Amino acid sequence: MEKVVIVTGANSGIGLALCERLLTEDTQLRLCLACRNMQRAEAARSALLTSHAGAHVDLLQLDVGSVESVLEAAKVVKSRYNRIDFLYLNAGIMPNPQVDIRAFFKGLFSRNVINMFATAEGLLTQQDHLNSDGLQEVFATNLFGHFVLIRELEPLLCQTGHTSRVVWTSSSNARRSAFSMDDIQHRKGTEPYSSSKYASDMLSVALNRRMNGQGLFSSVVCPGLVMTNLTYGILPSSFWTLIMPIMWLIRIFTNTFTLTPYNGAEALHWLFLQKPESLDPRAKYHSLTSGLGTNYTEPRQMDIDGETADVLFSKLLELEKGVRRKLCERNADNEAHQRYLNEIE
Repeated sequence: MEKVVIVTGANSGIGLALCERLLTEDTQLRLCLACRNMQRAEAARSALLTSHAGAHVDLLQLDVGSVESVLEAAKVVKSRYNRIDFLYLNAGIMPNPQVDIRAFFKGLFSRNVINMFATAEGLLTQQDHLNSDGLQEVFATNLFGHFVLIRELEPLLCQTGHTSRVVWTSSSNARRSAFSMDDIQHRKGTEPYSSSKYASDMLSVALNRRMNGQGLFSSVVCPGLVMTNLTYGILPSSFWTLIMPIMWLIRIFTNTFTLTPYNGAEALHWLFLQKPESLDPRAKYHSLTSGLGTNYTEPRQMDIDGETADVLFSKLLELEKGVRRKLCERNADNEAHQRYLNEIE
């Protein structure tokens, strides 16, 4: 039986590299590229079919930063497939990154240089904005939209006698210190990316606590330091020209500098080959590359309390009700919205 695999943010970077690796591994799978920009999605599909002629590659319009887009995409998925084997939640944004230049150069020539590049701790902030749903944009895109997508696709993910997998692309920048349960959208802070990634780690733990019994298993991956469009957007191109030779040199001495999207997708691909029952629900699976260029995966325990993760899940449920209630009011003539409003009243 062919596996059905959906990858969000699949038109470039780690997402596209993952798709390439999955098709190389299993030529029979049915792969769905879930992307916001359909022109770039078409280009990615063409590239994949060039190297994998005859592969079954579908496209899905999805902007995870918009709840309405998520709901429409979920409807398409439910009409197209009768189950989902893997849901890779890879899409993410880091808008308007600001780098503390003094801290950067101070760290560049210190013993802390590897940790600085790996986590961006004390180095990187972002300016977030509200989206059309009235939510913080980074929170909505990196976490909440994916949460709503999982909720909508539960009938395809949770089926008797079938196991399904949800895999989150997290980050070494996911830090507990950046997240507050009193401000889950990070409205008051300056590190929304770090906050959203730590929240996704927590949500993965909560999903396992709630849904393993229904056949749904969630895992978290850290791709390491990868040079993608998101990474290149942090600093001007002249800075990258200056420091890239240094980064390739440092890579000899550390395994977290995966650098290429192919290497960064290592743990994502590795999880595709594992039985979910054998995995640690509280581990983050790290893509690592040795100084000699060998890729491998290593689990590391996450600093997350299960009960606290459950609290986040409950808060997201309440937020979902509020957002969808507003959508129902805004689309009073939409039968599906009205049906949902009646259900939650």
